[in-house]
Amino acid sequence: MILPIYIYGSQVLRNVSQDIAPDYPDLNTFISDMWDTLYESDGIGLAAPQVGRDVRIVVIDLNEISDRYPEYKDFRQVFINGHIIEFGDETESSEEGCLSLPGIHENVVRPTRIRVKYCDEQFAEHDEWIGGYLARVIQHEFDHLEGVVFADRISPLRKQLVRGKLKALTQGRVKCGYRYKLK
Repeated sequence: MILPIYIYGSQVLRNVSQDIAPDYPDLNTFISDMWDTLYESDGIGLAAPQVGRDVRIVVIDLNEISDRYPEYKDFRQVFINGHIIEFGDETESSEEGCLSLPGIHENVVRPTRIRVKYCDEQFAEHDEWIGGYLARVIQHEFDHLEGVVFADRISPLRKQLVRGKLKALTQGRVKCGYRYKLK
């Protein structure tokens, strides 16, 4: 089922998400719905808060960008109860966009390596260092789990320049090709 994507200004995007247990109600159905929603909206990552639930679930599929990043061909993964434990020292600036902030793209500085802990769909625990573009995508998606959107991470000057676009989103002036929900 395609779920509506909550747009900037919605409170659920500012809530800190909670870890879940393996008996979370209808977990497999919810994850399947997140995949359907991600593909319908042409995204590469989606966090549960973006579809209205403040739980720590993220889905990422990088196959769509494998022409630019061949190492991610067929990369498709679910992250449950994900947390960033440590950041590497090197940073890099790169443009980001977000399904919850349609029409806004800005450069964001992020560490190039991160250490993450998470569970997969079978609730097997993982603790690993991740680098490259995947580290950026995970940071972006895991930010949603902490109530943070990428616009919070741009320079004050750039934030001033996009303030009108952000305000338009909070007022319901949204242009996108997928189902969405305000507030």
